[in-house]
Formats: sequence, structure tokens, C-alpha cells
Amino acid sequence: MIQEQILRQTIEIQNVSNNFKNEIIVREYFEHYQSKENFANIIAGIRRCGKSSVLIYWQKLSNSDEILYLNFDNSKLFNFELIDFRLLDKIIYETSKKILFFDEIQVVKGWEVYVREKLDEGFHVIITGSNASLLSKELGTKLTGRHVTRELFPFSYHEFLKYKQLDNTDANLNSYLKIGGFPEYLKSADYSVLEFLLDDILYRDIAVRFGIRDIFSLKKLAVYLLTNIGSPVSATKLKQVLTVKSTATILEYFSHLENAYLIFFVPVFSHSPKVQLVTPRKVYAIDTGLADVIGTSFSDNYGRKLENAVFLCLRRKYKEIYYFNDKKNECDFVVVENGRVSEVIQVCYELTHDNQNREFKGINAAIDALKPLKANIITFNQSDSYLYNQLLVEITPFNIHF
Repeated sequence: MIQEQILRQTIEIQNVSNNFKNEIIVREYFEHYQSKENFANIIAGIRRCGKSSVLIYWQKLSNSDEILYLNFDNSKLFNFELIDFRLLDKIIYETSKKILFFDEIQVVKGWEVYVREKLDEGFHVIITGSNASLLSKELGTKLTGRHVTRELFPFSYHEFLKYKQLDNTDANLNSYLKIGGFPEYLKSADYSVLEFLLDDILYRDIAVRFGIRDIFSLKKLAVYLLTNIGSPVSATKLKQVLTVKSTATILEYFSHLENAYLIFFVPVFSHSPKVQLVTPRKVYAIDTGLADVIGTSFSDNYGRKLENAVFLCLRRKYKEIYYFNDKKNECDFVVVENGRVSEVIQVCYELTHDNQNREFKGINAAIDALKPLKANIITFNQSDSYLYNQLLVEITPFNIHF
């Protein structure tokens, strides 16, 4: 429990300091999106990716005098419990606020009950949070279906160009692959921004919340995964590499890192659940700049970074993404929509005489096995096409395709 005075002071400080008068960076997905009344409007995404800018945008479209903002991820609210919402109610009714902006409310156990009450009372509720639990089916049950959840990632390439006021050139695309899309890092170019971000995620979002004591192994695993983007990983092998006693512990860490939006795992495409479980999954980072700063690789592997960037573009649009592997050939991405394969994608930074046979064999094998509607090879700046098995395979530059 917390004291009413502390809650009042926290709300006052946060609303004055935020005041929603900062520069607005309108995000592509939210530019024409309107928050829905009578629904909990939820924005989920990694820390520091720009969720506040969406709140600012919506604030500009609303009556600011009716907004109450509260960030629950605050040391003064560390002991906030479900019963403390009665104190928050008292403040809301005193100030006659009708629009509630709640940041990181998921840290309070049972918050869904309170939000549902506010919806029933006619309040307009907007929530942001840095945990994928805000997407869960269980949440839909607790809010009786009255929620709309959208995800927000760091800047896309086109948002990066807009933010930096740059033209779409090869040099600027390489720059984006190198430094990524976290707004604060783009502004400061200070590595410590991303280093502190990683520590915040590992300590505050994972270790404290889930009672993990072996933070050294957790961080070592995170660094390993960020170093090996685009590579297949398995808990069994990593247990030996990290000298962690239990495979179950590695799998638990995998889950926490993914729920915190730090990394993503892509399974192999198979109609057999058992095959998907035993086959290593490929790992990708939420941001290529974060992978570049935190990873321990001594070389700039732009091929892997381009592949990661393609994954992020796909992940913004689709929920079912796999990779193809028939033990002889591999294709980077398989997109499934409405129960069927809609597209297969191979990523190659540069097609050369030495690698094009391997790249073509990989996507051709996927076409033979999966019968997709579309097939693409995404490159850095090459264009071409060829016909295979009565399907046109388009070879397109990243900045044109996405």
C-alpha cells in the first residue's frame, strides 16, 4: 500500500513534467489511428521506443484539461496494490478527469479489474506498457473483450529518414542498419543510452519482477542472442555455453526476453508441432542498433542486419512468421496468413556469382514445398526477377519493398 500524499505528489510531478508539449513524432501506424472510446486502448512495446509520442499525438487531439497521466513504473509507487486504486479514484473524481493515460500499469497485479470499472463508468482509457502480456488472450478475458492492443517498435527505416530529415540513399540505409531506430539514441549518438536500456530491461522488467537472482547469466544470454541475430539457437546447446544447470532455466529466460520485446524467436515451418519444438529457432533483435552496440561481434555483418531489418518489417505486419529448412536448403522467412503460406522471402545483402546458386536453391525449395502466393529475394540495392515453377520471383531492394 502507498500513502495518498505520495500518490498525489507523484501525479502532480508527472503531469507537470510530461505536460505533453514535447516535439511530436507521428508514427506511421498511428498517424490515422483513432483511439476507441469504451475500449482500453493499449500500446505495447519495448522501453524507449516512442510510446509517449503516441500519447502526445492523442493528447493533441483531445482536451488536455481532461487528461490524467500516471506512470506506475516509479520507485515511489513500487508498493502500489489493487486496493490503492481507491486513492487514485478519489483524485480522479476531485479533478474531474475523463481521459486516463496509464503507463506501465501491468506492474500492478489485478489492474484489469480497475480498468474495466473505469470503462463501465464511461472513462476513456489509454494504456502503454513494455510487456507482451498486454497482448495475451487472458487479458481479453479479464477485460471482457473491451480492449484494442497495438504494438510499437523503434523507428522503421522510413520513420528514421523522416526523423533525421534524410534522403533515401544507400549510405543512409547502411546508417540505419548500423544505428537502428531508438529515438533517444538517434538524438544523442551515445552508446550508454542503449547500454542503460538493456540494464533497465534485464533488472527492472525481468529480474525484479520475476525474482531472478542470477542476473549475470541472464545478461550473458541476452548479449549472446544480440550478437547472433539471424542464427538458429537452442536452449540445450546454450545451457552448455552459458554453464547454466537447467535447460528449463534457459527457456524461462527466453520467454522473459521475448516478452520484454528485446528479442524474437522464429520457429521452423512445419505441420508437426513436435518438429517445431525440437528444431532450433532463429533469433532476431528488436533493433539493429541495439544489436550493434551490445553484441560482441568484431565485424559489421550488414547481411545479418539487413535480414533482421526485414524481419522487423514483417513482424510489424504479420503474426505468423517462420523460416524454411528441409535439411538441404533454407529460406529465411515464410509468412502465413489465414492458415496458408502467402509469401516466402530470402534475404541477401548482395547477390554474387559465389552465393546466388545457394540463395536461389533456398527460395526455390520453399516454393516447391509450400506453394506460396508470392516469392521475393530482398537485397540491399539490386533489382531483377526470374520465373520458377510458374511463379515470378522478384528481386527487390529493401528500401523499395518495405
